[in-house]
Amino acid sequence: MNKDPFATPSRRDLLRLGGLTAVGGVVAAAGLGGLAAPALAKKAHYDTGADDREIRIGQTLPFSGPASYIGVSGRVQLAYFERLNKKGGVQGRQVRLIALDDAYSPPKTVEATRRLIESEHVLATFGSIGTACQAAVQRYMNSRKIPQLMIGTGAARFNNPKEFPWTTPGSALYSTEARVLARHLLATKPDARIAILHQVDELGRDYLSAFKEELGDKAKTMIVAETSYEVADPTADSQVLKLASTNANVFLNLTVGKFVSQSLRKVQETGWRPDQYLLSGSATISLLKPAGKGGEGALALRSVRSISSPRWKNDRR
Repeated sequence: MNKDPFATPSRRDLLRLGGLTAVGGVVAAAGLGGLAAPALAKKAHYDTGADDREIRIGQTLPFSGPASYIGVSGRVQLAYFERLNKKGGVQGRQVRLIALDDAYSPPKTVEATRRLIESEHVLATFGSIGTACQAAVQRYMNSRKIPQLMIGTGAARFNNPKEFPWTTPGSALYSTEARVLARHLLATKPDARIAILHQVDELGRDYLSAFKEELGDKAKTMIVAETSYEVADPTADSQVLKLASTNANVFLNLTVGKFVSQSLRKVQETGWRPDQYLLSGSATISLLKPAGKGGEGALALRSVRSISSPRWKNDRR
């Protein structure tokens, strides 16, 4: 750590601090701590993206495209830092968040990330979304020694400090979630007949690999059908129809974005009534509401409170 208690953390310090700290469901600037008022600060060496007056951080999010519903998180974070800066920032320094749209497209993520680093000269990125999107820039950012902090994905590749020391995940690993769900099914429904729909990417591969491993020998008898879809597909209706024909009593629905609403509606239309399990990140009101009755009764693991849920409306924590 930087031995000067009045200096802005370097990029390496920021990485060791774990980046930005989540407070009340909103990413706050605590990880930028150790800052003192400019009048008290000694002359210090700053990495690119920080000085006595401003700290620049960046992120890429899908404000448009198939996962545009996630863009609301970026708008909330922009509003948070605007409010923080109006109150004086972080001990006299304004925190400038630069959020760019990548439309949930890896090539656009590469373009936007290069702009953040090479043109906007940010100190770090944080809270960027998308497994494939962030995988596309992971090696580039580590080669430049730019912290890639609190990524919004649970893919195992982002929890690899030996190969990628400048990357830290911000979500529970998909493999962890998969193992918890597998144990739950083994304990509550050991004779379940499971049909699985997943996206063709590391999310699907990580989740399925851990899920099957946890089921052990029972995976061969419990999983009766498995199919996938591509992000570019217009719908996954045909895949849902295929799974419905098996009459499985558990539907492991590992979809994201529009495919969540579409698949839930299609299940309802077919008359298939399995116990439905969703990814934790897909069980949001913005995706369940368009599904209508199809979303009723769907289950998902949660590790944080959903600020949009009426259940937590009056909760002060």
